[in-house]
Amino acid sequence: MQVTARATREEHFRHSVSMRGHRITVDEPTEMGGDDAGPAPHDLLAASLASCTAITLQMYAERKGWDLGDLEVECHYKPAPERGCPTRFELVMRVDERIDDETVAKLRIIATKCPIHRVLDGDVMFEERVERVAHVA
Repeated sequence: MQVTARATREEHFRHSVSMRGHRITVDEPTEMGGDDAGPAPHDLLAASLASCTAITLQMYAERKGWDLGDLEVECHYKPAPERGCPTRFELVMRVDERIDDETVAKLRIIATKCPIHRVLDGDVMFEERVERVAHVA
């Protein structure tokens, strides 16, 4: 699997981000100098982890024939204040109160197997380059 997202500047910090035929507006909050016209990149990172975890849990539950009820996953994310310090994620998974302890324990394990969790927990490599073009499309 390869994923591509493209951010194109609209105005100041506001960018239009396109991926797989979908488009969202990303901006910084007003306290960071933006217009708060959309979620900030940090918001999207937390949203990616929360939604991926929720989808992974739901897929697993469906394969097992479990009804989790109204599944909700909340992600609290605190970026590292500087290099060498840890970035912190807290995931709160909410399921129906009737779910037994054994199932809850399995769900905690399955949550760590979501693809975004694996990316954030694994080795990450970056390659950056700047290309000069006559006009950015």
